[in-house]
Amino acid sequence: MANIFSEIWEMEDLRKRVLFTLGMLGVYRMGIFVPAPGIDRIALAHWFDNQSNTLFGLYNMFSGGALNQFSVFVLGIMPYITASIIVQLLAEMEPRLKRLKDEGQSGRATLNQYTRYLTMIISVVQSLAIATGLEQMVVGQSTVVLEPGWAFRAMTALTMTAGSCFIMWLGERITEHGIGNGSSIIISTGILARGPSSVFQAYTLIQKGQINLLEVSLILVGMFAVIYGIVFIERGQRRVPLQHARRVMGANIYEGETTYLPLKINNSGVVPPIFASSLLMLPSTAMQFFPHATALQWISQAFYPGAWLYNFSYVALIIFFAYFYTAMQFNPEDVADNLKKQGGFIPRVRPGRETAAYLDWLLTRLTAGGAVYLAVLCVLPTILGKDLNLPFTFGGTSVLILVGVTLDTVGQIQAKLSTKHYSTLSGPQPDGDRVRNRRRSLGGQGPFV
Repeated sequence: MANIFSEIWEMEDLRKRVLFTLGMLGVYRMGIFVPAPGIDRIALAHWFDNQSNTLFGLYNMFSGGALNQFSVFVLGIMPYITASIIVQLLAEMEPRLKRLKDEGQSGRATLNQYTRYLTMIISVVQSLAIATGLEQMVVGQSTVVLEPGWAFRAMTALTMTAGSCFIMWLGERITEHGIGNGSSIIISTGILARGPSSVFQAYTLIQKGQINLLEVSLILVGMFAVIYGIVFIERGQRRVPLQHARRVMGANIYEGETTYLPLKINNSGVVPPIFASSLLMLPSTAMQFFPHATALQWISQAFYPGAWLYNFSYVALIIFFAYFYTAMQFNPEDVADNLKKQGGFIPRVRPGRETAAYLDWLLTRLTAGGAVYLAVLCVLPTILGKDLNLPFTFGGTSVLILVGVTLDTVGQIQAKLSTKHYSTLSGPQPDGDRVRNRRRSLGGQGPFV
């Protein structure tokens, strides 16, 4: 481990990227504690003590506690994430956006601009909804909003939208000049920021005698087992063999090469649990604004986290979104057409329709396993916490995000370190010698790129 850190520090480009990422995350964490005006924070903190099982609690976790603090970063990175998912889905269904997606870098730049505009719209709508909801909250004898009215709503919308756009800018800068995916790293930072308070909570419960060291040890063992399982599944993939035909380019003849097409078990990532959690928490969230609605009271009690109807619906929604989002991300017909144009084929499978049908069959089976894995990961902690009467549990969604982002970031660091090692071993060579050595190392297979 010490050698890895020393290699990161010695490599100038990687060192700058890591330091830039840490600096941007420091700016983000400082902004969490910049308060937005017009709110009684003591009353708001009391209100949030009972909101862990609502959409507010989920949003507060992803924002790193900004919602509880009611800071200028209340909305966090979630409007940008939501806008990105919506644009991705529309790009698969709307012909004009699909053409932009296929245009390459210029088309993607236009889609990114649409994503930014949609982020601002979502931020304004969400901030106005939050401001209106806060005006109706009463904790004891005091109101949460000091001076309700359109002045407070407009100020809140402007403040929150500006904060969300700034976080979006931070995420893009981290992705471009830092290391890893900026949006994912910002979400992970918000989740990790709650770690010290969880440790302090566990210590307090041990002192009060509500849990013992054996239960804490069992929880830690369970966490390590879950993390190991996540790493195993996220790294798992089905490698579909591909054979490329021999090609003649000018005076050069390139023999056919054998490669593979990797199909991940969990191709949808963490999107299904987030969407499913958001939908299931809508009834309990609506109860905060309409406390006297009888129908909402019954629905809120039926879909309370840990209830059998909640767990069944959670599993069903996760499976549905896993298939839905995978279908949006991976199109077997497009992959089959690209393979046919490049002269590639799957052994014992005809190019074209049979290749698309074969890939669709494989992807359906893999997605089934990935959906079950996501459902077990997200529902099992809730069931164990209820049956074993544990005073706290670790959420599968947050652990999945942390492990996934860590694997992605570490992979990018290792790729840059491998580039350094390769350049050190190969040494400086003339262009002609480097080309000949590269062709010799490939054994004359495949075109040199």
